[in-house]
Amino acid sequence: MTKIQALAFQVKICYFFRVVVSRIFDFFDKEWAFPLFCFMHKMDVKSLEVKVRELIGPVAGDVGVELYDVELKKAGRKFLLRVFIEKEGGVTVGDCERVSRGVAAVLDVEDPMPYSYTLEVSSPGLDRALRKPADFRKFTGKTARVVTTSPIENQTFFIGEIIDAGDNGIVLLLPKDKEVKIPYEHISRARLEVKI
Repeated sequence: MTKIQALAFQVKICYFFRVVVSRIFDFFDKEWAFPLFCFMHKMDVKSLEVKVRELIGPVAGDVGVELYDVELKKAGRKFLLRVFIEKEGGVTVGDCERVSRGVAAVLDVEDPMPYSYTLEVSSPGLDRALRKPADFRKFTGKTARVVTTSPIENQTFFIGEIIDAGDNGIVLLLPKDKEVKIPYEHISRARLEVKI
């Protein structure tokens, strides 16, 4: 299926959705109420995350924190824009409040979001996602859960200690002292494993 055929199919689905829902709720009869999210592709969301990250990075620096990640997800009829920040010694509620005000001001002026959203600012948490090589390097010696896009040694799910994070991938120490090398391009998702 080509991209044009895929888009045409998506438009048909969205139109069907609009017709069915508009018969149930008169609200959707209004042209302005038609859900714009039907036309969004994952690439659009990812490129918007990158743009927002570029816009708000300096705001975090001005407040004295580091921008850890930006995540844009569908939440009901709106989108949820999550901004994760961190700093040495931990993030305070005041840090989140100052970053939230600064981010809201920048996004109001630059207006990169083509639809309504809710802004949420927080720390990444104990079980934070590991997305960049720098994240893996920072948490060398910690335990992580890693899901791969393709099997490595007949597995796609690993829990082990990060013992190395080089330029091309990571090395996990699995139970029974077994080591596995995972290239970054094969990592689908990774998170720190919280030990209680």
